[in-house]
Amino acid sequence: MGGYSEFRMPNSVIYGQNSLTQLGEQVVAHGNKVLLISDRIMEKIGLVKKCGKYLEGSDVSYVSYLDVNTEPTDLHINEALNLCLREQCDVIVAVGGGSCIDAAKAVAVVATNGGYIGDYMGGNSTIKEQPIPLIAIPTTAGTGSEVTNVTVITNTKEDIKMMIKHPSFLPNVAIVDPILTISTPPPVTAATGIDALCHAIEAYISRFSQPLTENFALSAIEAILNHLRIAYEDRENLDAREKMAIASMQAGLAFTNASVTLVHGMSRPIGALFHVPHGISNAMLLPAVLEFTKESAIDALATIGRVISPELKTSTNEELADVTINKIKQLCYDLNIPNMKKWGIDENKFQQVVHKMATDAIASGSPANNPKVPSHQEIVDLYYYCFDYDFQASKNTIKS
Repeated sequence: MGGYSEFRMPNSVIYGQNSLTQLGEQVVAHGNKVLLISDRIMEKIGLVKKCGKYLEGSDVSYVSYLDVNTEPTDLHINEALNLCLREQCDVIVAVGGGSCIDAAKAVAVVATNGGYIGDYMGGNSTIKEQPIPLIAIPTTAGTGSEVTNVTVITNTKEDIKMMIKHPSFLPNVAIVDPILTISTPPPVTAATGIDALCHAIEAYISRFSQPLTENFALSAIEAILNHLRIAYEDRENLDAREKMAIASMQAGLAFTNASVTLVHGMSRPIGALFHVPHGISNAMLLPAVLEFTKESAIDALATIGRVISPELKTSTNEELADVTINKIKQLCYDLNIPNMKKWGIDENKFQQVVHKMATDAIASGSPANNPKVPSHQEIVDLYYYCFDYDFQASKNTIKS
């Protein structure tokens, strides 16, 4: 193999049941005053208080910002940043789903480098100073944000989801405790699990895949397809939860080093304009985008098929690629993933903004990583195709 690749990950990953007990020790190694970033749901279920007890047990003082919602915005970043600077915090702890962790990443970088978070989009602003140390604690098995160097923040003035990627956004420590995911309700388990599956599949087929990312991606795909339904149907099944937590982390490591592709590029405008949670918007698109991509990713999709259906030893690559796509469609159907129409997106509004969505998708850069790079019109056609996509149908045809 010619050339070389680079693989980045946090300095430390602590994972397994009850790993949250290590929070105080990890904070003390990085600073003295914590900004705890989370949301009202984590406060309601008592997790914020639990983290506070671990911090107090290590004689660490903290202040909390708990107003992050399902889609973090530049307004949340400004509020949390002001609190961080006012209280002179020197460590940030993020507890929650990808939204809380993404918000914390943005605050950590802007706190030491200044400006507006949107200034960093597309590498427009140089990051010269080390960010405030960040400890990320995921409570869902999905985004993998605890091990990625990406943050996604909504620009509220332009209704654009800004995907900002830089090594400085990588947390210093990830604490991955599967017990924390038990409280996740089934619809969120489904959405975040499919999000992790998207990360793994897109990393595997990406033009920037490499041996390490491929290994992590395949392992994650196999685990998710074997355990997501179980975690969805039985939220108390800790074995399935642990397998999903590790798979989500593996998928995060894969895509942060190999990048995502067309699904994520098309997903962000749906979230920005129609406020669909990120995992759901990914799931709405995944099977259709794989159908569109299939002819340019036969070998990769076939390899996935061999991993998830080892009994199909004599099948052709094209047959195995179809097996992969159909298994993913079936999973989405079993998890009650809605299409855009069933979610409640207004069709007239959708038609008015679909070309903007395609433009924003291309501008994100992710579609260019896809094995089959789409034109603007092909993305528009895909959006229309996905609007009322039938996850149960055995055959689908893209309408032009």
